[in-house]
Amino acid sequence: MTTSHLTDPQVTRLEAGDRLSRAEFERRYQAMPEVKKAELIEGVVYVASPLRYNQHGKPHSKIIAWLQVYAAATAGVEVADNTTVRLDGDNEPQPDALLRLDEARGGQSRISEDDYIEGAPELIVEIAASSASYDLHDKLRAYRRNGVQEYLVWLTQEQAFRWYVWQEGEYQLQAPDEQGILRSAVFPGLQLAVEALLAGDMQRVLAVLQAGILSDLHQAFVQTLASREP
Repeated sequence: MTTSHLTDPQVTRLEAGDRLSRAEFERRYQAMPEVKKAELIEGVVYVASPLRYNQHGKPHSKIIAWLQVYAAATAGVEVADNTTVRLDGDNEPQPDALLRLDEARGGQSRISEDDYIEGAPELIVEIAASSASYDLHDKLRAYRRNGVQEYLVWLTQEQAFRWYVWQEGEYQLQAPDEQGILRSAVFPGLQLAVEALLAGDMQRVLAVLQAGILSDLHQAFVQTLASREP
């Protein structure tokens, strides 16, 4: 990481491992514009290292493509990439990707006056190198406690994909069906051909997603969202 230059000399530098309130974290983060990704998880600051192509950049782009196709077919559903989320007083993550319902359509998060997400998005995706990552420990606990309904983690080194669904305050790990497909419990028609994704076969990933988008369940969901249109 390059040397940081504070825009406000009165503000202390943001350092990995600092234990801060959310307000102090934001103050320091905003004073260091060259820092592209920092997170506050359970009161502890994490500053991202440079991201590798195969371990992060390429998988990230595939997840965004998958979510964008679904959102394009589902009015009232929005995708965000690397966007700060104000979860609670000790947690301000910057998820790799998220999918949320517009609050006017019944979503549980909102956009603040200063253009941050506040509250728990319905679905969050993180790209992690391995199961040793804080994505599957401290961050998982923070997402679960705040009611993120679905939490997806792609473990790129281990060639594994985990899809958790929030049920009665706990995360339940979902297993693919006999066709190797995982399906969202919150967003009807959002489905993922896991082995195809891990193999880099985006043609099949998008074909399976398209089948979900054309399903009766998805069409009913679209109609429900349309009925909530302000």
